[in-house]
Amino acid sequence: MTLSRRQFVKGASVAGAVAATPFSINKAIAANKELRIYAWAGYITDEMLADFKAKTGINATFTPYGTNDELMNSLRATDGTGFDIIMPTVDRVPGYVDYDLIQPLDVKRINWDGCLESALAGSDVGGIVKGKRYFAPSDWGTEAIAYNKDYAKTSKELSYGDLWLPENAGGVTVRGHSALVGIGLWLEKAGKLPFPLLDSYKNEKAMRANFDVILKVAAEHKNALAQFWSTENEAQGAFRTNGAIIGQTWDSTAFKLQLEGEPIAYGAPKEGALAWMEGFVIPKNANNVDSVYEFINWYYTPEAGAMFVKSTGYNSTSKGADALLPAETKQFFQDSYSEQDLANLWWWPIQEPWYVALRNEYQDRYLSA
Repeated sequence: MTLSRRQFVKGASVAGAVAATPFSINKAIAANKELRIYAWAGYITDEMLADFKAKTGINATFTPYGTNDELMNSLRATDGTGFDIIMPTVDRVPGYVDYDLIQPLDVKRINWDGCLESALAGSDVGGIVKGKRYFAPSDWGTEAIAYNKDYAKTSKELSYGDLWLPENAGGVTVRGHSALVGIGLWLEKAGKLPFPLLDSYKNEKAMRANFDVILKVAAEHKNALAQFWSTENEAQGAFRTNGAIIGQTWDSTAFKLQLEGEPIAYGAPKEGALAWMEGFVIPKNANNVDSVYEFINWYYTPEAGAMFVKSTGYNSTSKGADALLPAETKQFFQDSYSEQDLANLWWWPIQEPWYVALRNEYQDRYLSA
C-alpha cells in the first residue's frame, strides 16, 4: 500500500456533510433475520449491536477471534460457511480469494459517501483482486513501541532496537512474526540485510535470505523477553501482570493501559510504525448478505464509527467519526504521532499464502529458539 497517514488525516478533515444512510430492508422482515459477525475481540460492543438493531431492526450476534490466522483457518475449515461478515486486514484478502472463501462486494449497495475517500483509495491494493472489490475499509491502526515511562530505557530517537537495550532485558513483550519484521526494519536501516525488506514479500529467495539474518539476531536477544503475545488481551497482560516495561504492540494496547492509569507511552520508531487496515468482507457462503450491506452502511455513519473508536482505540474510516470522539482518544493520537511519524508509516505489504507459510515457519523457529 502506498497511502500515507498524512493522506488519511487529510481525508478525515474534509468529512463535510454525510448523506443520510439508506437502511433499505423492511424492518418487519429484518426482525426475523440474524446477522452473524465474526470480528476481532473487542471490536463489536453491546452498545453497537443495540444501536444497529435500533436503526435497522436486524438482530446481530458477534463471535470474536484473536488473529488473522485464526480467522483464515476457521473459514478454510468450513469452506466459507458459518458467518455473514468478517474483518480481515487488507493485505490478507488476496489469500482468501485464492482459497475461494469470499465473494465480491456489490459496490452499488454501499453508501461510500460515508467512508473516507482516502481509506477507500488506500484499500485498492489488496481490497481489489482481478478487478473486483472484496473489501470495504473499516479501520486502521499501527504496531509500534509501547513503553513504561517510569522504567523503560529508550533512545532519544525511538527505534525498534530500543527493545533490545541491555537496560530493558527481561521486560520486553513482542508478537513473534511482527517482531521479526521490526528487527528486519532495524537491521535494514543499519544496512545489514542482504535484500530490501520489501523483497521478502516478492519471492522465497529474498525472504529466506533476509529472515535467516533476522532470526539469528532475534534468537540472540530472546532472553530479553518477558513474554510473547498474540492477542490484545495477552499484550495488555504482559504489562499489567507479567513484568513487561517495553514492547512492540498495537496502538490499542497502550491506549487501553493509559485509560487504566498506567504510565504507558506509545510512539512510532524512526524505522516507521507498522500500519495496517481492516475492513468488511463477505464469506462465500454467507446466508444473510442483505443484512451485511445494512451493517456496512450503518457503520459508515459518524455515530457508529465513533462507537467503534471508543471501543478499540483504532481509527475509524467513517466520515465525521473523529468529531465525536472523547478528549482522551484525541489526546492519545496527538501524543503518539508527529507529522513525520505519519508520513513515515510502513504499510504491511500483501501477504500471499506462500509468504504466510514461510513467515509462520520462521515464527515457530523464533518461538522455540
